Amino acid sequence: MTKSPAPGPTALVEATGIAKRYGPTVALQDGQLTVLPGESHALVGRNGAGKSTLVTILTGLQAPDAGTVLFDGEPAPPLTDRDAWRRKVACVYQKPTVVPDLTVAENLFINRQPEGRGGFISWRKLRTQAAEVLDTWDVRVDPEARTADLKVEDRQMVEIARALSFGARFIVLDEPTAQLDNREIERLFTRMRALQESGVTFLFISHHLQEVYEVCQTVTVLRDARWITTAPVADLPRAALVEAMAGEALREKEAAEESVARAEVPADAPVMLDVTGLTSQSYEDIGLTVRKGEVVGLAGSSGSGKINLAETFAGLHTPTGGSARLDGRQLPFGDVSATLRAGVGCVPRDRHDQGLVFGMTIGDNATMTVLDRLGKYGFVGTERKRGFAEELIDRLDIHAEGPDQPVSDLSGGNAQKVVMARALASDPRLLVLINPTAGVDVKSKESLLARMDNAREDGTAVLVVSDELDDLRRCDRVLVLFHGRIVAEHAAGFTDHDLIASIEGVGETGPERGNGATSPHRPAAKEQGDSRG
Repeated sequence: MTKSPAPGPTALVEATGIAKRYGPTVALQDGQLTVLPGESHALVGRNGAGKSTLVTILTGLQAPDAGTVLFDGEPAPPLTDRDAWRRKVACVYQKPTVVPDLTVAENLFINRQPEGRGGFISWRKLRTQAAEVLDTWDVRVDPEARTADLKVEDRQMVEIARALSFGARFIVLDEPTAQLDNREIERLFTRMRALQESGVTFLFISHHLQEVYEVCQTVTVLRDARWITTAPVADLPRAALVEAMAGEALREKEAAEESVARAEVPADAPVMLDVTGLTSQSYEDIGLTVRKGEVVGLAGSSGSGKINLAETFAGLHTPTGGSARLDGRQLPFGDVSATLRAGVGCVPRDRHDQGLVFGMTIGDNATMTVLDRLGKYGFVGTERKRGFAEELIDRLDIHAEGPDQPVSDLSGGNAQKVVMARALASDPRLLVLINPTAGVDVKSKESLLARMDNAREDGTAVLVVSDELDDLRRCDRVLVLFHGRIVAEHAAGFTDHDLIASIEGVGETGPERGNGATSPHRPAAKEQGDSRG
């Protein structure tokens, strides 16, 4: 792999040997980054690679356990000196940090408004100073406009202008294009180039690799919490960049051979889920099928629409167009209870916020979707409920004292098994799994994936949304979403390289802007809940 950049101009930002742990979890064990003044430097890697951890350290939100961070050759300020950090660096996150009900001027100078007579805020000075800041950095926004009324790209520029007004010249852009359409992206890139010419330096984080080639001069790759390579973008072919993110080819080959070993779904297996033209703000014109006993994966980067699409099948959202039929019957939208009655079981994306009621027992959580089966006339038989819960505990290999144990006492892996148990309790025709192995240990992960295999063998149609390649390797097919459209399909036996290339929008399977190919329409709304590495 390419080594660190050779000595040259003093780096604006230099991080060396960065390590960070959270209990037993290694978030970063060899973080390196050297950003030169005036460049746009890309930071890429799969989810979990350590990007977010490195950014929190570069922006002074937390200290590394080991390693050093230098700005212009000088040590980074103490964490407690927030003003000093603001003069060094700022991060424009996916979720806006501006206050929507305040004006642009008020957001630019929040908590540092100019004072007039008697110590009161001088609104005239505020508007004048805001106009000067916006004019200096060529941000064409009305200072008196309500921030909530701005376009996403203009809100981003307001955040950048606010950071520059503190004196920072190093701006981290975290997935800045996720909520933008193609024209807005081109305008953002034009503004970035102009700011670079004015001496601003960017760290650009994106899951869409074609954007790296459009706007960045240098790229750093993280994988498995380690630094892998730093290289000029022009010297790193796209195939080599994907390989750096994916890992060794031998591991890919072994994984592909393992996934091929499973029995194929019969060609005449009945279609359980039949989707036609499904459209919303997050995805467009989705057509797919899942057969009885088939596991179909949905892959894509953040903002691809994959999570909102899966949640639609679970009754959490109502699309604006199209239809979905489950076992020949129209699937209800926007009604979780009706969807459950229709035969859908779901493991939601976040067990803490959506999956469990932590004030209840294991038995209560595991059986809450099937209470009508455990009694009559609204009365639930205590012993029957307990026996059913014990069966689920055994079936899912949940390590617990029994059904009466509070679910809050469980480890992450066992808590996730309770969520899976509840999804399977209703014997669903369609099982929707959203990030089913997120945040669990290796043993629990294998147990959860084994339950998915068992559901497949029982004839259940399974739809899996995951950022984990291990989860997707268990699928019969993987559909890749890119900006709200299905752009590729990979049969079992795919290589990590090919799948990641599709996800990132490079190679033959992915649409690319600025390279002669036509990009699909990008729905403007941002899906929620995708993790970052």
